[in-house]
Amino acid sequence: MSKYKKLIIFFFIIFIAWLIWSNVTFKVSKYTIESDRLPKRFDGYRIVQISDLHNAKFGKNNKNLVKRIKKEKPDMIAITGDFVDGFNPKIDNALKFAEELIKIAPCYYVSGNHEASLAEDVYSDFVSKMKELGVVVLENDLAMLEKNGEKIQIIGFADNIMDSDYGYIESNTKVNSDLYTIALEHRPTFLDYFAKKKTDLVLSGHAHGGQFRIPFIGGVVAPDQGFFPKYYAGKYTKDNTTMIVSTGLGNSVIPVRANNRPELVVIELKCK
Repeated sequence: MSKYKKLIIFFFIIFIAWLIWSNVTFKVSKYTIESDRLPKRFDGYRIVQISDLHNAKFGKNNKNLVKRIKKEKPDMIAITGDFVDGFNPKIDNALKFAEELIKIAPCYYVSGNHEASLAEDVYSDFVSKMKELGVVVLENDLAMLEKNGEKIQIIGFADNIMDSDYGYIESNTKVNSDLYTIALEHRPTFLDYFAKKKTDLVLSGHAHGGQFRIPFIGGVVAPDQGFFPKYYAGKYTKDNTTMIVSTGLGNSVIPVRANNRPELVVIELKCK
């Protein structure tokens, strides 16, 4: 075998090893979000965002993920959809993980398109068990967070509602526009809507980071957005609205990522 063939084989093995490593480990992305609308009592408030788990595991029962989340000392955990995979739900795995998460901090969950694809009885059973664990399930609803008399609000959307009827959302969620507002919504394509409604912070996922990332170009393909999506990962702003799009932790239809590691998002809110 020539030295050139040996070199090609060597680099091929390195590439495969890197590809495997970048799919079975996760990175932590941290953001600081400043706002003059944030109450002083919430200065330094920490949010861990989990999105698009799709049955992924990082250690037995996700112990590596749980360990890292504990280290970040979150005040709340936001689960922004696709906590299960519609093609192979493995509900029990998701519930075991949720059971560990609720021990760390209050958890707030919204559905993704994969939960929306489940049979009605399966989804209903899953939601009931999440609630039994203490997870706050938001389906076009509000939750209030309070610290020493000061409040902010979380609004959460069931996945299918954003595709159909904004009027329904507004009639069923009595948003106080004077309060700092966090929206949990699985799909990242509604930034214009949230900016119009003067939402302060939006947490989304769904795009899987573009699945394959090309340096200096970005994500290659994302659900709903097609090739070279506009919103695939990271921080986006419009007017006074900030949106964080998680690359997610798992894979589904396309079973592998490239140059795009699974991601745990950590957000710290600061008074401006």
